[in-house]
Amino acid sequence: MATIRTVCKQQALHFKTGKKIENRIVSISKPYLRPIVRGKKVRPVEFGAKVNKLQIDGINFIGHISFDAFNEGTRLRSTIYRAQSLTHRKLQVLGADAIYATNKNRSYVTRHNIKTDFKRKGPKPKGYKEERALKAVITKERATRLEGSFGKEKEHYLLKKVKARTKANEILWIFFGIHTANALEIGKRMQKAEQKQAA
Repeated sequence: MATIRTVCKQQALHFKTGKKIENRIVSISKPYLRPIVRGKKVRPVEFGAKVNKLQIDGINFIGHISFDAFNEGTRLRSTIYRAQSLTHRKLQVLGADAIYATNKNRSYVTRHNIKTDFKRKGPKPKGYKEERALKAVITKERATRLEGSFGKEKEHYLLKKVKARTKANEILWIFFGIHTANALEIGKRMQKAEQKQAA
C-alpha cells in the first residue's frame, strides 16, 4: 500500500508539473527498480541491477552493484586499487570500455605506467605501430573474456531469469551466479593441472 501511495503521488506530480520525478517507481512488485538508459538499438532502456565487474585472469569480482544508474567511468581508480589488493601486484595492463577513457583516468594510468586499450588522442607518436598492436590484443582479450562472461553468466547461471522478489534476494542471486561461474572455472583449472601432473 505504501508503494501504491507513493506511485499515486509521483504520477500526480508528474502530470501536474511535467517535471522529471526523482526515484520514480516503475514496478509495484519491485519498487527498487529504476530505468537505466543503455543506448542499445534493441533495448534502449533496461530494468535491473547494474554491475561494475572486475576480472582478473578470467575470475570475476563484483566492484559495485546498484539498481540506480551510475557512471562506471568514475570507478576506474577504485577498481585498480581492488585488483592490486587482490593480487598483491602492481597493475600493468588494463582493458576497459570507452566510457572509462576520461581525461582524468587517462592521466592516472599514464602517471602509473599502466598500459590500456584506450583510443589515443592527438598525434600518433613514433613507435605507435607496437602500441596499436598491444591495444588490439588488450581489446580482443577484454571482448572475449570479460564481455563473454556476462553472456555466460546470464545464459548458464540463471542471471537472465532472476526471480527474486526483494532487493536483497536479487543481489544475493547475482552474487551466487557470478561466483558459481568462478568456482566452476577454478575447478576446471585444478582438474587440468592434476591431469597434467599425472601425465
